[in-house]
Amino acid sequence: MLATYALSPIGIIPDFIAVFGYLDDLVILPVGVLRAGRLIPPPLMSQFWTQAARQHGHPQSEAGVIAITAIWSAGALLSGWFALKYLNWVG
Repeated sequence: MLATYALSPIGIIPDFIAVFGYLDDLVILPVGVLRAGRLIPPPLMSQFWTQAARQHGHPQSEAGVIAITAIWSAGALLSGWFALKYLNWVG
């Protein structure tokens, strides 16, 4: 249910309302994550923490970094092109 709320375009307070639209997400989502964490039995949670502590570093992929950077750069360039061409921001 928490994932549904996080991904839903409908919120308790709509996001287009200046500060309060995002403030409800900022409060509700962390509280939901904490409550979901309490549903995991303590012995299982300690096993997960132990297993996480044994792992060294994070997996890294240079190809993944390049792909993500290329996708974000292409999106930024496409957005800029769209703004200049169709929104007539430049005289």
